[in-house]
Amino acid sequence: MGFDDPLYVIRAFLDIGIVTWVIYKLIILVRETRAWQLIKGLILIIVATEMSGFLELKTINYLLRSVLSVLAIGAIVLFQPELRRALEKIGRSRFKDLLNFDEASSLRVQTTAVIEEIVKTCTTLSSRYIGALIVIEREVKIGEIINSGIELDAQVTSELLINIFTPDTPLHDGAVVIRNNKVKAAACLLPLTDNPSLSKELGMRHRSALGITEVSDSIAIVVSEESGKISFALNGGLTRNLTADTLRKALNKNLLPERDVNTKKILLWRGKTK
Repeated sequence: MGFDDPLYVIRAFLDIGIVTWVIYKLIILVRETRAWQLIKGLILIIVATEMSGFLELKTINYLLRSVLSVLAIGAIVLFQPELRRALEKIGRSRFKDLLNFDEASSLRVQTTAVIEEIVKTCTTLSSRYIGALIVIEREVKIGEIINSGIELDAQVTSELLINIFTPDTPLHDGAVVIRNNKVKAAACLLPLTDNPSLSKELGMRHRSALGITEVSDSIAIVVSEESGKISFALNGGLTRNLTADTLRKALNKNLLPERDVNTKKILLWRGKTK
């Protein structure tokens, strides 16, 4: 029996296809949380272990294999919450949802419209002196933050966001998290920054915005209820006193691929020349 047997070839392709699909879906599930960053480090250790074995670096290889033995047990304990949520998600998923490979990419076309809704929300809340905190997830997943709030999975509209942050409504405290161009959750709890050099006039929302951007690559937008000023946090830094135009430019720069930004500029220029 070998590649001359059609049935053997079909079985081989089916076997490889199923294993590839399972690995892909497991990666997608793990990427829902920051555990993905730890797994990438684990993969690096495995590669280093194999390389040290190939180069016959016996001491290094022994140490790395000892580390892997400990990590194999520790990973189960370390990733227990993520593994539990992943299994729960599989149990809740319908068959057609499990076969959907383009879920994230299909949402990216909405990014420009989402940016406009966010800008409209922030300028409206700013004019009314209503506080707000919006977090936009990017590459580093913040599933732990989402799980701390109330899951919505709703379309991003200024009407919804304004209603969420209106005082005395059930979800106005905490942050709204946007994932894949959807309002994923509201009333989320964020980590506070430990930066001792911050101005004392910065309140809890600003400190939370800096805190989440220090532990992830997320974007955080703050509207101050005292001053009405709009602030933009990224990578542990804070830009204050943004206008609608500067906020839009900051979001376009960090959320749209360079190609999309250039295309948008060309389309706007063509529209002005007509």
